[in-house]
Amino acid sequence: MSGESHPWNDLGVDSDICEVLTQRGMTNPFPVQTLTIPDALAGRDVCGKAKTGSGKTLAFGIPMIQNLNLEEKVEKKELRVLILVPTRELAVQVSEELEPIAKVRQLRIAAIYGGANIETQIKKINKGLNIVVATPGRMIDLLERDEISVRGLEMVVIDEADRMADMGFLPQVEWILRKVERKHQTLLFSATLDGAVNSLIQRYQSDPFMHEVEAKEITVDEMTHRFIHVHERDKVKVAAAIAASTSRTLMFSNTKAGCDRLVNKLSDEGVKAQAIHGDLRQNMREKALERFGKGELPVLVATDVAARGIHVDDVEAVIHFDPPPDHKTYLHRSGRTARAGTDGLVVTLLLWDEELVVKRLQKRVGLDIPVVEMFSNDERLQNLGDWDPEK
Repeated sequence: MSGESHPWNDLGVDSDICEVLTQRGMTNPFPVQTLTIPDALAGRDVCGKAKTGSGKTLAFGIPMIQNLNLEEKVEKKELRVLILVPTRELAVQVSEELEPIAKVRQLRIAAIYGGANIETQIKKINKGLNIVVATPGRMIDLLERDEISVRGLEMVVIDEADRMADMGFLPQVEWILRKVERKHQTLLFSATLDGAVNSLIQRYQSDPFMHEVEAKEITVDEMTHRFIHVHERDKVKVAAAIAASTSRTLMFSNTKAGCDRLVNKLSDEGVKAQAIHGDLRQNMREKALERFGKGELPVLVATDVAARGIHVDDVEAVIHFDPPPDHKTYLHRSGRTARAGTDGLVVTLLLWDEELVVKRLQKRVGLDIPVVEMFSNDERLQNLGDWDPEK
């Protein structure tokens, strides 16, 4: 890099790390990074209110990697940096995003989570790791087996603290934090900072610098909504017909068993689909997500919990194969299609006895769109976005 100032340099980021970021096409920091990196680099505790997809992984990752003191010799089992995350998908994602930056500093990073072979993970730890991205349950398993130590931690990150609270993981997070003996820096990121998350901040951060990133709320106006009354025996065929006209479709089922059934039935209709839910092995979920992201898999069928790990732009259509249980879930699912500024298609399929639930849902999200009956041979299914349900 030449001597001229660089947006990352201006935040205090070292040139070698700036170079990696530039090579990866990240020339300008996101708002959350601009706000939090200088404080984190100064060694302060930072509390960031930011949603998924705001760029917070680099906001905590860059300062940790840059500030890590490698002069100090520690035992192999002794971690220097611990990042706690709620799900396996997020652990993998964070680890992959930080790996290129860690590499430039010769730092070893790994994702450690439940559902994968613990012996393989222990082998990795024994080779020596500087940074671990872990789910709380697996971290506790390893600490109780005395296979890893948090005594010498310099930095701790709690990512998506609100989701940790929703999933009931905060007691586990606190159990781990109580085991950290030395004075350390704590960075916490969360979409909300009230309730249980606030008590975590009070207890485990010292005088943190608070930064809030105004996330652009995805609104219902940014999507095209269609509500289609279908018949039980024809429902899968209708979903298949919609999927056939889009390159990347995300379908939601309310249960894991429902996901698997739907994948089998879609394949009978000649539609390539895979499921992601909590009962599937981690590597199967990762493969399905990767194929979906690359465009090799046209349809992904997910439960609401598994969908939290999906960060794929250009999802053309979201199909609520099962109507969502409430309006928040409707918005959450539907928002997957309006990422990165594209306006996507959101289709809700409903049976005759689900109309009341859907009408109530429409009211809560401020939509007044007619429910229209359709069969799988209806030509309008091939281009639902351009068809006007009011006519």
